[in-house]
Amino acid sequence: MPKFKFHRVAALVVLALSAAWVLTGEFSSVGSALSEQKPESSPDAATLHADDDKTAARLITAEPSDILPTVAVAAPDFIAHRRIVRVSGVTEPDKKTVLATRSAGVIETLNVTEGQLLKSGDVVLSLDGSEKQAAVETARALLRQRENEAANVDKLIARGISPKTQADDAQSALTAARAQLETAQAEFDRLQVVAPFGGIVDAVEVEEGSWATTGEAVATLLALDPIIARGEVSERERDLVSIGSEADVALVDGSLLTGTVRYVSREATAQTRTFPVEVAIANPDRRIPAGMTAEIRLKAEVVQAVKVPRSVVTLDAAGNLGVRVVDADDVTAFVPIDLIDDTPDGLVLGNVPAGARIVVAGQDLVSDGEKVRALPAEAAFPDSKPEGSAAIGLSLKSSETSEAGAAERGAVASQ
Repeated sequence: MPKFKFHRVAALVVLALSAAWVLTGEFSSVGSALSEQKPESSPDAATLHADDDKTAARLITAEPSDILPTVAVAAPDFIAHRRIVRVSGVTEPDKKTVLATRSAGVIETLNVTEGQLLKSGDVVLSLDGSEKQAAVETARALLRQRENEAANVDKLIARGISPKTQADDAQSALTAARAQLETAQAEFDRLQVVAPFGGIVDAVEVEEGSWATTGEAVATLLALDPIIARGEVSERERDLVSIGSEADVALVDGSLLTGTVRYVSREATAQTRTFPVEVAIANPDRRIPAGMTAEIRLKAEVVQAVKVPRSVVTLDAAGNLGVRVVDADDVTAFVPIDLIDDTPDGLVLGNVPAGARIVVAGQDLVSDGEKVRALPAEAAFPDSKPEGSAAIGLSLKSSETSEAGAAERGAVASQ
């Protein structure tokens, strides 16, 4: 009989023992025993439900003020503010003309140079025209002759020597002589170019002794007193500007001038749909040149407004710019505002209702019609504070209020 090897015998023994253990079913008690054991520290389902009921009851019975959102509010002081309409513009002369010859000829005398001041009627240049001067003298002599003839005819008619028909002939000859003199004088006057208004000669285009054709440009004349700042206002702002109102003009060199609106167009520019406006500024020394870039600050009528920091302004769901206010019952509401001016120390707003308390911190965390707990914020508006100090104070106050409200709401939620 062949001998079995040891490892075969060992395998048969392990198989027999495993089969016997499976048949007993004792292995099933391992998992069951574990599932039936409960740690003493783990709460059962009844305990968990009881805790939930207690939490809900505590939230329901809590005071309303404990769960209201907290905001900081301030009552602004209304001020009388003049709306400023800012437009880009340029300085222009009050009058500008290019002087030109009215006849052809050689320039005999040139009486001006660039930068020279002229008065109305000053002779700028004269053309050579001796023949036209002679024509004037001839016409003047003929007129004297016709005047004498007419006087002699009147005497003869008065004595009854000459018929009255000769008086008509004499008057006709006298009238023709006068017309001839006027024509000759007009032709002679065309030899001169005179200044139509007082101003400064900006450019001279000809030289003495040169030939000038009829209509040739001679010189450019500018009237710089007053100087005009010209710009264009939008359709929405045109009604805010009126003739005679005051305006400030800031030039690129840092000069700040004051003028008066003298013209507002009644027809918009076709390309831009804006209305030209002119501001006249006194310039007696003609220091301000034409062609400088300028910012025109048109001053509208005085309106009631409030000055607030920029952080106070918010948007509603439709994207409208406004502020959030709190009424007497501490209920919030959104008020659309009119942005009147943007100053270095805050925004100037119109359309803010009288007596309103403006939410200065937490305005973006509440919605319209929501009941809140309003806490006063001191030094929120910069009307009576040095520039920048109020805004800084408001930022600090807003930060403290926001943190306090957030901590309080977190404490309530954690209870």
